[in-house]
Amino acid sequence: MSLRKARSALRLPAVLVAACGVLLASGGSAWSGGGPVSDPHGDGPGAGQRTDQRVRAAMARMSLAEKVGQMFVLEVFGETATTTRATDVAANQALYGSDVHNGAEVVRKFRPGGIIYFTNTNNMNNPHQVAQLSNGLQRAAAVDHGVPLQISTDQEGGFVTRVPPPTAVSPGNMALGATFEPALAFSTAASTGRQLRAMGINMDHAPVVDVNTNPRNTADGTRAFSDRTATVSTFGVAAVTGYQSTRIAATAKHFPGLGSAEANPDTGIAVVNETREQIMRTDIPPFRAAIAAGVKSIMPTAVVVPALDPTRTPAVLSKPIITGLLRDTLGYDGVVVTDALRADALASYSQEQVILGAIRAGNDELLLPTDPPAAIATVLTAVRTGALSRQRIDQSVYRILRMKAGLGLFEDPYTTSEAVDSRVGTAADQAVMAEAARRSITLLRNQAGVLPLKANSGRHVLVTGWGVNAVPGLATQLSGKGLVATPMWTGSPDAKTIAEVVAAAGAADVTVVLTNNAWGDVTQQNLVKALLATGKPVVVVAVGGPYDIAYFPTAPTFLAAYGYRDVSLAAVTNTLTGTQPVGRLPVTIRTPDGKKVLYPYGSGIGYPTT
Repeated sequence: MSLRKARSALRLPAVLVAACGVLLASGGSAWSGGGPVSDPHGDGPGAGQRTDQRVRAAMARMSLAEKVGQMFVLEVFGETATTTRATDVAANQALYGSDVHNGAEVVRKFRPGGIIYFTNTNNMNNPHQVAQLSNGLQRAAAVDHGVPLQISTDQEGGFVTRVPPPTAVSPGNMALGATFEPALAFSTAASTGRQLRAMGINMDHAPVVDVNTNPRNTADGTRAFSDRTATVSTFGVAAVTGYQSTRIAATAKHFPGLGSAEANPDTGIAVVNETREQIMRTDIPPFRAAIAAGVKSIMPTAVVVPALDPTRTPAVLSKPIITGLLRDTLGYDGVVVTDALRADALASYSQEQVILGAIRAGNDELLLPTDPPAAIATVLTAVRTGALSRQRIDQSVYRILRMKAGLGLFEDPYTTSEAVDSRVGTAADQAVMAEAARRSITLLRNQAGVLPLKANSGRHVLVTGWGVNAVPGLATQLSGKGLVATPMWTGSPDAKTIAEVVAAAGAADVTVVLTNNAWGDVTQQNLVKALLATGKPVVVVAVGGPYDIAYFPTAPTFLAAYGYRDVSLAAVTNTLTGTQPVGRLPVTIRTPDGKKVLYPYGSGIGYPTT
C-alpha cells in the first residue's frame, strides 16, 4: 500500500466530518465560557439554560463538605455496594476508617463525586454484578437528595481492559490505527460506550491521544493510535464522538502529551524534553481536536515538561500547564480529572502539596489520593482558613454537575438487568470488534513463504514465547483450525528454558513465537535468535508494539498484532491460516539506534493472490 493511499484511507464517516469540521474550523469548544452551556443531549432551544438552572439549584442545597466531596473520585472494594466479604471490608476499612465497611458507606460518609472501578478491587466480575454494584452505589448517593455519581473505569481496549466477559472488547488504539479506518475507532468506541452504560458506568477514561513518538515509551506504546499527530487527532476525534454518542463521557489523556517520554508516571519519573514549539506542534493538536469535538473531560498526568513549566513541577500540579495552557490558551472549560494522585512520580510531594497543588493548578476532580479521608479534610481546612476560596470550589463543582446533567444522570442514573442482557456482548458488538482486529493485523515479512499455514493440514505447530495466557490461547485457536498446536509458554526465558524450546521446535513443522516489547527484554531476543538458528520455519508475532522487528533483522516472517486479547488472537489465527492481512503500520520503525528507517509509516504486505 502506498503512503498516498494510506493517507487517503484516514477518513471519518460523513457525519463526523460535518460535525467535527465545523468545530475545528471555528476553533470552538462545546463548553466555552463559564455560564449557561449547550447541553449536547438537551431537547432543543433553552436546554443549556435549563441545565444551568438545575446545576445552580443543586449547588444551592449543598453544604461545603458535599461540594468538596464532589471533587474526589475514589475506589471502593467489593462486588456489591453493601458487601460483607471479609477481605473487601478490611480493604475498605484500611482506606477509609474502621467505621466504613463497604462502598455504600463510603458514598454516604464522604459524598464523593465519582467512583472508579477496577478488577483488583473486586468490582468487575460479570456484567450483571457490575450493574448491580452501580445501582447500589447510586442509591447510596441519592440519600437526602444527593447528587448522582460519576462512575468510571479505564476501558481503552487492548492492553488496558477492565470489563469482564462476555463484554465485547476492542483490540486497542494502535490496532485501530493500523486499520487506517477512523470509522472503526468510532464504531468500537460506540460499542464500548453502549456496554459500559448498560452496566451503570457513565465515564470512560479513554481515549489516549498521546502521539507515540518514542518507540521505547513504556507508558503508551500500543495504547496510542500512532506516532503521527494528524492520525492521532483524527482517530481521537472519532473515538470521542463514538463514546459520547452513547451518553458516556470520554476522557482525552494524558495532557499535555506523554508520547515522547520513556518512563510511566505511575511507576517512575517521566520527563518530556521537547521544546515548547515541538510540543505545540506534535502533542497538543490531538487535545485541541478533542476539545473542538466536545470532549467532556481531559486527564493530565504527572509528567515533567520543563519547556512548559521551568520549575519542573509535574503537569498535573502545574498551573502554567493546566490553567495557562489547557484552560486559557486552548479555551477548555470542561471537567479536568487528574491521573492517579498516588502515582510514584508524585511520591516526593506531601499529600497536602499534591491535593492543594492539583486544585490550584486548575483540576476539577482529584482521582485516587493516597489517603482519601485526610485529602478531603485538607481541602475543607484550606477553604475554612482561606487558603482556598469557596469560589474556586464552586467553579469545579459547577463543571462536574454540568457534565452529570449533560449525561442525563439527574433524570436516571440507574441501569437494569434487561439493559445488560440486550446490550452487553451482543453478536453485533462482537462482530464490530472482530472486524477491527481483522483489519489491524500487519504482515511485514514473509520472505520464506511460510505463511499462510494451510488449515486442516494436521501440521505440527509449536506456539511459544511471551504471554502466559496468549500462548495457550493461540495454540487452542490454531488447533481449532485443524493444526496440531502445542503451547510452550516461556515469558522471559532463561538459558535452560530456551534450550527446551529449541528442542521442541526441532520436532515441529513450524514455530510461532510471540513477543511483547522485546526491545526491552534481551531474554525474548535470545529466544527468537535461538529459534531462528535451528533453520526450521519460524513465525514471529509481536503482540505488543511492532517495534520488535528492529531487533530480529534475520527473521524471515514477522506479523504485528498490536495486542494479546482474545479478539486479537482470533485475528492472528485467521491471518496465519489464510485470511488476507490488510493492516498497515501506523508508526515508523527505525533501527535500534534510531538512525535508519526500516519500515515507514503505512508499510505492510499481503499474501499473493491468484
